[in-house]
Amino acid sequence: MASILIVEDEARIAAFVAKGLTAEGHLTTVRTDGPTGLDEALSGAHDLVVLDIGLPGMDGFEVLDQLRAQGSTVPVIVLTARDSVTDTVAALEGGADDYMAKPFRFAELLARVRVRLRQGQSTQGASQDTLDAGQVHLDLRTRQATVSGRKVDLSAREFALTEIFMLNAGNVLSREQLLDHVWGMDFDPGSNVVDVYVGYLRKKFGAGTISTARGMGYRFNP
Repeated sequence: MASILIVEDEARIAAFVAKGLTAEGHLTTVRTDGPTGLDEALSGAHDLVVLDIGLPGMDGFEVLDQLRAQGSTVPVIVLTARDSVTDTVAALEGGADDYMAKPFRFAELLARVRVRLRQGQSTQGASQDTLDAGQVHLDLRTRQATVSGRKVDLSAREFALTEIFMLNAGNVLSREQLLDHVWGMDFDPGSNVVDVYVGYLRKKFGAGTISTARGMGYRFNP
């Protein structure tokens, strides 16, 4: 779970992005003008900033310039209606980590958010090579899983599903969230593939490892 600051003055877009990121398990904060957005970004409380360019009080270019001038290395994804090459270059040279033009698809924004968060963790030396929850141990480098020291063979899909479960151990994840993370947004949301793969993991890890939250989804029990 990451803390993400959204600096966007269009209420509809800000609400859309915040709702989507919250559904993915992130904490979101919205600011609607340049000065308050800059102050919030400089607080050090956020792992990533989604920044609009056309902001009242201080435009996004100035926010970005001030942010970098004051030593902040927080990843910034610029999200704006301006899509000219000049604006793109200006944003990237000004210290933005990524640039997306409106209109945009949330799936693409989410993919870019994930990439920047992973890169930010790596830069800070905080990336995880292993995950542990209960008796289950997952090695992200060798792509191997063990249960109470016993090696368990997982397919690529099973490994990806186990990883997202363990990253959110104790929290309920909806079928839609699991479909998005493991199978992608284009997969049929009416499919029972999540339920099938949860069944596979229960057989390999133990029936009590993953519990069903009726009407909501599944929880990996640490």
